Amino acid sequence: MEQLIISGEQLREMIVTGAALLERNKAYIDLLNVFPVPDGDTGTNMHMTMQSAIKELAGCKSQNAGDIAAAVSMGALKGARGNSGVILSQLWRGFATALKGSENMDAHMLSEAMRLGTESAYKAVMRPREGTILTVARMISEGMRTLDAQKTNTTVDAMVAHMIETGEHALDITPQLLPVLKEAGVVDSGGMGLITIIKGFKMALDGEEVETIVPTEGGTADQPIEDNLTLEDVNDIKFGYCTEFFIVNLVDTFTDKTLEEFRDKMIEIGDSVVVASDTGFVKVHVHSNCPGRILQMALKFGEIDKIKIENMREQNREIQRKLKESEKEIGLVAVAAGSGISTVFKDLGAGAIIEGGQTMNPSVDTILKAIKKVNARNVFILPNNSNIILAAQHAAEISERNVIVIPTKTIMQGISAAMSYNQDSDVESVKAHMCESFEPIISGSVTYAVRSTTFKGKTINDGDIMGIVDSDIEVVGQDIAAVTSELLDTMIARKSEDAIVTIFYGSDVTEEQAEAIADEAQKKYPDAEFIVQSGGQPLYYYYISAE
Repeated sequence: MEQLIISGEQLREMIVTGAALLERNKAYIDLLNVFPVPDGDTGTNMHMTMQSAIKELAGCKSQNAGDIAAAVSMGALKGARGNSGVILSQLWRGFATALKGSENMDAHMLSEAMRLGTESAYKAVMRPREGTILTVARMISEGMRTLDAQKTNTTVDAMVAHMIETGEHALDITPQLLPVLKEAGVVDSGGMGLITIIKGFKMALDGEEVETIVPTEGGTADQPIEDNLTLEDVNDIKFGYCTEFFIVNLVDTFTDKTLEEFRDKMIEIGDSVVVASDTGFVKVHVHSNCPGRILQMALKFGEIDKIKIENMREQNREIQRKLKESEKEIGLVAVAAGSGISTVFKDLGAGAIIEGGQTMNPSVDTILKAIKKVNARNVFILPNNSNIILAAQHAAEISERNVIVIPTKTIMQGISAAMSYNQDSDVESVKAHMCESFEPIISGSVTYAVRSTTFKGKTINDGDIMGIVDSDIEVVGQDIAAVTSELLDTMIARKSEDAIVTIFYGSDVTEEQAEAIADEAQKKYPDAEFIVQSGGQPLYYYYISAE
């Protein structure tokens, strides 16, 4: 039976089912990506963003639609990856705004949520392009408002069905709006991801199920950061005392059931609970606000021994004080993949390296942690990937620090910018020098195609070796060395025959192979300078710069 109003719990089911359906279809959505490189593709990025949203939702115990939407919005923003993930997080932001304070949701509120989310998504993108997920979201929103205006008492079920209908029409015309989609014979992958989520909404309303989505540990499977900081805002610490002790000389009436009941009581009044027993004693660990009460309860079961109670709020204040004392004026964060490339950025002054890039786009939350790690009042970020810039900008907006995103789109641009980084200079001078330094760089890379497609007149088969300059596929072949040599010819022709060329070789090629390519090029271009370094990057055989 169709419903005029749905409860917060039904909204929760819609969101969880939409996320689960997206998870099931993420590999297919990845295949719609036009650029056939091994990358953090759209389906994967949207899925990881929704994983973070579902994790946040799992911690929301409210049945209120507004609270549920707010939790999803917060989780999606923290876990947003890639351009598609950031745009998706902004759509959820519209839901949180439209449903704020509402216990239930009707069709009009759903329409308003989509309108606000679409507006927020368009504002988030500096140069919005039609033929993308933005177009699909906008046309869905426009169709919803038309239905809302024409028909009173529209049910939520009818509105969701209309969302799918208008969304599929919008998806069908994306190739007409974006020629690169038409040439590749695909529709927009982000739009497909959005419609997949909405189809999950309908499945939930119809009582259909998708295999339950289970958040990964940590919620977003983030890339590691060399991070020794565990501090959080003192006001955010829910339980202030870490209490550890043993219960020894247990009373004769102590049983396994007694142990379970005691553990359950600890869970009710604290967290991080460990209650483990062995022959003759019980080890207890719990974070709470009432250590005395816990000790009093434990005395019922025996004697307490080796008591340790620590004030975590005071510990946190001390960490804050020490960090404040050592705070720098400026710091640098860089996104990189590969031990050699990470080392270069560290040597050039990066205080935090986010492991990621082509193969995995870091989340907003990961970038925020890196910003905190460098412990500086002003923090520069080198995204080194066009699909990470938007997430970095959103991290900058919500960070408490002054964060400046240098819009580097390649590793080689990032290295050039980092070479101009001077932590002893003022913020504006550093920004100007870093931006100026990477603009003249020509960036190249050599990798393999992960799918068959047509791109700007070139037919590319799955497994082909590709030489890429900036964002254009210039060379296609079957031999890594031959493609790399031809790519070098293209790059030097664009720059000059006395260019300085740096070649970072990846984990799948040897130093000898890289040196052989450089030696051959040196004979061809005697006035050029060739530098070969270990990058250690996965999946990309070479990163190359010409300056």
